[in-house]
Amino acid sequence: MESKKRQHTVGWWLPENIDAEPGEQAIRSAILKVNRPVYLLDFSGLPAVAQSGKIIIGNAISPNSAAVPLCAYAPPLNPEHLGDPLFRNRHRLRYAYIVGAMANGITSVKMVETAGRSGCVGFFGAAGLSLDQIDSAIDRLKQSLESIPYGFNLIHIPNDPELEEAVVRLYLQKEIKLVSASAYLNLTLPLVYYRVKGIHRDASGRIVCPNKVIAKASRVEVAQKYFSPPPLKLLNQLLDKNMITREEAQLAESIPMADDLTAEADSGGHTDNRPAISLLPTMIALRDELAGKYRYKNPPSVGLGGGIATPHSAAAAFAMGAAYILTGSVNQSCVEAGTSEAVRQMLAEAGQADVTMAPAADMFEMGVKVQVLKRGTMFPLRAAKLYDLYCSYDRFESLPEKQRLSLERDFFRKSFQEEWEQTKIYFTRHDPRQIERAEKNPKHKMALVFRSYLGQSSNWANSGDLSRKIDYQIWCGPAMGAFNQWVQSSFLERPENRLTVTVAMNLLYGAAVMTRINWLKHQGAVLPAGTNHFPPMPVEKIQELQDS
Repeated sequence: MESKKRQHTVGWWLPENIDAEPGEQAIRSAILKVNRPVYLLDFSGLPAVAQSGKIIIGNAISPNSAAVPLCAYAPPLNPEHLGDPLFRNRHRLRYAYIVGAMANGITSVKMVETAGRSGCVGFFGAAGLSLDQIDSAIDRLKQSLESIPYGFNLIHIPNDPELEEAVVRLYLQKEIKLVSASAYLNLTLPLVYYRVKGIHRDASGRIVCPNKVIAKASRVEVAQKYFSPPPLKLLNQLLDKNMITREEAQLAESIPMADDLTAEADSGGHTDNRPAISLLPTMIALRDELAGKYRYKNPPSVGLGGGIATPHSAAAAFAMGAAYILTGSVNQSCVEAGTSEAVRQMLAEAGQADVTMAPAADMFEMGVKVQVLKRGTMFPLRAAKLYDLYCSYDRFESLPEKQRLSLERDFFRKSFQEEWEQTKIYFTRHDPRQIERAEKNPKHKMALVFRSYLGQSSNWANSGDLSRKIDYQIWCGPAMGAFNQWVQSSFLERPENRLTVTVAMNLLYGAAVMTRINWLKHQGAVLPAGTNHFPPMPVEKIQELQDS
């Protein structure tokens, strides 16, 4: 606040047992104590702050001689109260915070455990893993977390629908009650099966849907499917296959496909690079429209993911109406992430412009892309080269000799035939039909070999194969660069200090601080320089501030 200058006032402050503290440092300190109110005062033109006493709003005349002009005030704001209480209650969470699923177990069992125990919820990164690996993760989380909320990823697998169905059957068999549905362009039979299986009415007649879905979408046409009841066409198919009962099909017509939907803005991995500031309000408006149309008793909540990496972005998400926030890229640089030290270090050095789009392994032939790190790796360029060659030639043998030799020497590091033999081993286990198709169609054979390189590139990164560092595929959005800039010169600058819960609590607590700062500013308060910066703090320091 500017000294010796009368401030705009909103009322009066009356002291009780504790006097106001003068000075800019006292103001900064008070704002950080989010569980106590902040009263900004004007002592004859000098700034002061109090966190107790009584305030009278709007009186033009001083109530008594002890009254001090009140310039602005902010009520307490515990991080537990950020977001939508309906979302938190629905999933039994302390915080409206999701540790998002990153494929190939990057969102590891350990990361899900630490997120759950802190009052957030984490989703194990099941995409890209075998059924045995997913089964093992389920058993460990069931044993370690018991009744603490956690979830598993359910990703659309257009090239292997049988695997998607097998994953769903495993989830139902193991009683996994919460999934994160991602990369779906259309609803599939396995996804609808998971959602509606077991739906029933309780003793009071209320519809109970035991299997909860938190979907991710960045397109309105996809979100519309999640906000609507399951399609009758797919329900009828499930009925015809005797996979659900007629009662389950009928009750399913009264519920949305997803309990909640994450508006996925510019993010790592599969993304449409949508700007959060326009995407979230659009999704909320669509939710409101369809909730009214279908008269849901419990409309889906809408959260935001993509780009959330600082207290300012987290506060902005909640200010725009996000029911919860979801983080991804920033978690990958944390100690608990199922990736290598080399990757964590590369991520810790990334800037906001150090990301780009590259062809996706799982939807290669469709031209779908994922956002990856480009700093320190040639993967984006090499992946783009493979897609260009696939589009231009009908078989590997048709490539110019120079190109063939380059691929075998620099990409595969073996002959095309040797790479094909290894690719066959993979698809023999996962989808033998692809091999049959490839033997008849040379272009498809070339695509499978190219996809093999793309798939292995992520495994090389996760395992830390330094001989393949130039080929690392690291899913990453611009949020990583924003996070690195925020934590620069703090203890979180070093990746070995980045713990999932430390990151989460700094984002949440910082969001509460930023929100209170904005409340004060909106009342005309001029705050001390530097107030708008929330420096990263150890969890112990945050707890100390909350308790003060």
